[in-house]
Amino acid sequence: MTGSRKKEIRFSRLYSFSCFRSSSRDEHSQIGQKGYSRVVYCNDPDSAEQIALRYRRNYVSTTKYNALNFFPKSLFEQFRRVANIYFLVVACVSFSPLAPYSASSILGPLVLVIGATMAKEALEDWRRMKQDVEANNRKVKVYDRNHKFQDTRWKKLRVGDLVKVHKDEYFPADLLLLSSSYDDGICYVETTNLDGETNLKVKHALDFTSSLHEDNSFQQFKAVIKCEDPNDDLYTFVGTLYYDGQQYPISLQQLLLRDSKLRNTEHVYGVVVFTGHETKVMQNATDPPSKRSKIERKMDKIIYILFSVLISVSFIGSFFFGINTEKDIDRDRNVKRWYLRPDRTTVFYDPDRSALAALFHFLTGLLLYGYLIPISLYVSIELVKVLQSVFINQDPDMYYEETDRPAHARTSNLNEELGQVDTILSDKTGTLTCNSMDFVKCSVAGVAYGRGMTEVERALAKRKGDVVPHDDGNTSADLQGKSIKGFNFNDDRIMNGQWVNEPNADTIQNFFRVLALCHTAIPEVNQETGEIAYEAESPDEAAFVIAARELGFEFFKRTQTSISLHEIDHTSGRKIDRSFTLLHILEFSSARKRMSVIVKNDEDQLLLLCKGADSVMFERLSNDAQDFEAITMDHIKRYSEAGLRTLVVAYRGISKEVFRSWEEEFMKAQTSVSADRDALIEAAADKIEKDLILLGATAVEDKLQKGVPECINKLENAGIKIWVITGDKMETAINIGYACSLLRDDMKKIVITLDSPEINDLEKRGEKKAVAKASSASIANQIREGKLQLSSCEGNSISFGLIIDGKSLSYALSKNQEDSFLDLAINCASVICCRSTPKQKALVTRLVKKGRGRTTLAIGDGANDVGMLQEADIGVGISGVEGMQAAMSSDFSIAQFRFLERLLLVHGHWCYRRISMMICYFFYKNIAFGFTLFWFEAHASFSGQPAYNDWYMSFYNVFFTSLPVIALGVFDQDVSARFCLKYPMLYQEGVQDVLFSWPRIIGWMLNGVISSMIIFFFTTNSVLHQSFRKDGQVVDFEVLGVMMYTCIIWTVNCQMAVSINYFTWIQHFFIWGSIAFWYAFLVIYGAISPTTSTTAYQVLVEACAPSPFYWLGTLVVVLSSLLPYFLYRAFQTEFNPMIHDVIQRRRLSSSELETSRDLSKKTGKLIEEDSLLSK
Repeated sequence: MTGSRKKEIRFSRLYSFSCFRSSSRDEHSQIGQKGYSRVVYCNDPDSAEQIALRYRRNYVSTTKYNALNFFPKSLFEQFRRVANIYFLVVACVSFSPLAPYSASSILGPLVLVIGATMAKEALEDWRRMKQDVEANNRKVKVYDRNHKFQDTRWKKLRVGDLVKVHKDEYFPADLLLLSSSYDDGICYVETTNLDGETNLKVKHALDFTSSLHEDNSFQQFKAVIKCEDPNDDLYTFVGTLYYDGQQYPISLQQLLLRDSKLRNTEHVYGVVVFTGHETKVMQNATDPPSKRSKIERKMDKIIYILFSVLISVSFIGSFFFGINTEKDIDRDRNVKRWYLRPDRTTVFYDPDRSALAALFHFLTGLLLYGYLIPISLYVSIELVKVLQSVFINQDPDMYYEETDRPAHARTSNLNEELGQVDTILSDKTGTLTCNSMDFVKCSVAGVAYGRGMTEVERALAKRKGDVVPHDDGNTSADLQGKSIKGFNFNDDRIMNGQWVNEPNADTIQNFFRVLALCHTAIPEVNQETGEIAYEAESPDEAAFVIAARELGFEFFKRTQTSISLHEIDHTSGRKIDRSFTLLHILEFSSARKRMSVIVKNDEDQLLLLCKGADSVMFERLSNDAQDFEAITMDHIKRYSEAGLRTLVVAYRGISKEVFRSWEEEFMKAQTSVSADRDALIEAAADKIEKDLILLGATAVEDKLQKGVPECINKLENAGIKIWVITGDKMETAINIGYACSLLRDDMKKIVITLDSPEINDLEKRGEKKAVAKASSASIANQIREGKLQLSSCEGNSISFGLIIDGKSLSYALSKNQEDSFLDLAINCASVICCRSTPKQKALVTRLVKKGRGRTTLAIGDGANDVGMLQEADIGVGISGVEGMQAAMSSDFSIAQFRFLERLLLVHGHWCYRRISMMICYFFYKNIAFGFTLFWFEAHASFSGQPAYNDWYMSFYNVFFTSLPVIALGVFDQDVSARFCLKYPMLYQEGVQDVLFSWPRIIGWMLNGVISSMIIFFFTTNSVLHQSFRKDGQVVDFEVLGVMMYTCIIWTVNCQMAVSINYFTWIQHFFIWGSIAFWYAFLVIYGAISPTTSTTAYQVLVEACAPSPFYWLGTLVVVLSSLLPYFLYRAFQTEFNPMIHDVIQRRRLSSSELETSRDLSKKTGKLIEEDSLLSK
């Protein structure tokens, strides 16, 4: 940007809402009170007064831990899990004589698992620390005692420091803007890091400081700032600057926030107001709400069940142990089991104190059967979820090339929840639509202009059975040979200057002149091509300015006090330059729903130009209504039905006396920093925005995103209910609903609204209590009637769509009606909530989540959707035109709504299935292993003797069985992605929690118990009563333990192989590698000195391997252990198949080359399967 332009253009009047001198009276009533006590001595951070305040330095830390608290805090986090506490207690008790195994064998795996999780935490925190170090050591120029700007690290900044920030640099702290490279102190700021908004914001300095342009201008500058205390509100700032005996109100327009970037401005000067963790961005850096998946919560309950089983088997063992111990010496002091020497034993086996011995045995049992609790479960699940997130992030089918945005799993905790979504709550604008506005139609003086059909109109015509042209060709792109972003309008009557021949040419001129003047856009001229582009605050505003330009009213220049247009004079038809003096801007807000500018034309006339929503504009029209007011309202209704966004355009003339009187009141309101400043400004604006003369209405199209109707149709076929919660008018929302297949012709509509003559009459009379009472009664009655409609059609195939507006929604969400409303809504196929506020979006989401008790997913793209995303079980952000704030507050982010189909139906289904199978298998293998210990103890007279070597038991969960289950959680697929999308009803397995239901969990546990019984009893009964080796030796304790353990390793790993649907080389490697590692471990560990290896010494090489019986017995026992599950699955697949079983069989049938006879045989079977898939 050239320096001459900076000197020429002064924009401060354009953004003048809060940049005025205060009145002589002191209106800063809040300054100095609680919450407004901060004092900053500008350019004097070393003063005694500033030092005494002891404000924080600019050092920032976002880490969870530091060098001192890492170990205690991280250990606390790990032992918040019940299972880890249990294993810690076991490890401590293992040092006592009660332990049935060595302390190191239990302490080693615990340290390994806890250490791995702590290492993961440390790595994540290390990355955060590196980012902190980088930020803290960035450099910025600070004004020093030598009156020069020197490079200083960010972390050394102090409150009161004067800094100079250059173009494309980030602001190091919250700064008060003093001046910039522009004459009037304007600067452009990019706030993407704060709110995700991509549009540049304009900030401006106070008038008296904007003249400080040079480095040497600050030698004598000293001032005091009194302002609000640190807080997290990014959109307000109240303060006063005291300089040279004067007071100057300061606001958000002068505040430059940390981590925002200076753009299109060479440099700015500012004073540090907030530092470090007191800056607004750091005040907002709170952790998102903690969300846990339903599977994880159920897993906690399963852990408690296993604890109960652990206590039960320990109690049973100690009970029988006590009985047997008491019988060791009878009343006559005869010894029964003489080889135990019960007459000379410790308290642990003392027949005279059998109850105490049983108690100690109970504690021993708690240690011995601890393998029922899977020690590596949590860390394995965390690892699997992280890897699942990597696959989601790298899925090329969810990558949007146009914006270079892939899908992003911002958390891995909720992967499996993606496969259990029952209800989707969606925003409309920017989520279902592109939020890229095109000016397509307008109504001027009661005449509708603009030809062509919108997407919604096409859908409307199809619904009515009308003929829809494939491509009508009526677009500006066809006419001019190139596409113009923001302009898709065609009408020969007013294009190419033909509007001057229209009978209402004066009104058309005023209409487009309002569009060309009533905005805050900045023109940017391309020096090479001469083309003008506009930097606007919203896509709508840019579309209006572009439409005015294309129709002959080109906005090309703006100064601090004027706006200049190239326009066609309707009398002569020639192009002329016209300049308007800009006096005031009454900015748009969601509360005002309108925007106005006050200008003075060349004829010295004062004009107020206004555009806004019809709900607030028509009531502000002059009593001398135009003839075309009713026609314009009808056009607006038609545009809304066509899915277009509408605004009313109007103006009025103002006398100089009225303007002077109003301006005095308006200036007084603007310079106030009292709590009711905004109310004062709005009241002043209301006084001038009245008696308007209607010109017409605009209609812009926000097109549906690509693939939205198909995506919604697929999600509905998957049994997912979809609610749309939008701020649009009811007509617009309904027709968008039809266009995106949310509403269909065969649906009956239930419309709940308060737009009735009785309530409107009460509102006009201002009877608020009567309005509230009548509204509440009306909503209750409409909900009741809706339920009656549903009940009357019960049993039929008729589906219903519920539409409710925002005013009605506020009553429907009241405590006495929310249950009835929810009961009605959940029985409707689709729900559309119109005119909803951000708060209502969050409240509706909470109602559905708590009332249904099922998984809810909210999806949106704007800052107004953040509450909804955080309230839902899963928040999905669209990284779209409205910025990244929704995406940054979400659990998952995608670039287009259509990617939600793959995220849920493919990745969601896979993740749910994998995690469910993984957890069930974990419990199966641990029960199968743990109960062999119980059967052996019963066989050994409940003596507490473990069946296996200490290190066999320790390595079971860590090395011999952990990797295959991780591979299952990462790679397994019951069906391919193509079949997941082809048969969306497969998704219902997750919604109905088929794969992680209590019957299925208990079934896997019973399978573990059965496997343990087969392994123990088959092994012992086959080897104990006959010779095992050629020399005639029988099986001893060491060999029996190895043989049973080998059978367990083979069984649980082969069970994994049987359960897996989709094999990769990684799964083969992990399954068969785990088995091979068991044999390698036996060889290596058995070669160590017997003092270390104890019962494992040479047991494989010398005893087991040479014996054919060992290998044959293992084969028979493993096959017998797998047989029950194999028979169950065969029976289930044939007679009661699950959906994925049917799809798998269908896939195999379609892939085989079959004869005509084979096909005819299978016809009946295929028909049965089709009916199952369509249920």
